[in-house]
Amino acid sequence: MQIILLEKVANVGALGEVVRVKDGFARNFLIPQRKAKRATAAALKEFEERRAEIEKQQAERLAAAEGVGQKLEGHTVHIRQRAGVDGRLFGSVTNADIAAQLKNAGFDTVEKSMVRLPEGPFKTVGEYAIEVQLHTDVAANVNVVVTGETV
Repeated sequence: MQIILLEKVANVGALGEVVRVKDGFARNFLIPQRKAKRATAAALKEFEERRAEIEKQQAERLAAAEGVGQKLEGHTVHIRQRAGVDGRLFGSVTNADIAAQLKNAGFDTVEKSMVRLPEGPFKTVGEYAIEVQLHTDVAANVNVVVTGETV
């Protein structure tokens, strides 16, 4: 399916590009998330008329993400979780837990989908370095310290 990208999408293309993607990816993700539109003649004409407005909105989003990224860079999140004597957690620390702690710390724009845990949830006590992807071009490094409280 051919689509017009309404914002930059990683590994797909930049704002305003007409690209061909798999039908399911377009129907189930890009179009519902308002990241793209079907590339019809009417949609192309409408996009060209609104291009300056859309580019301005994207520049504002990028600037806002860079501002939050500078504040967030190097921030340390402390999470207490029940753990056994050997340091293994009862349960795990997920991206939702980290996002909730960041919201409590005043970073309201951080969603759980922005928190990247490449090796999966944390299952032991320790200190971890993670990445928070605020925008396709902005990522901030955050330290997570998981401490255990024995039962």
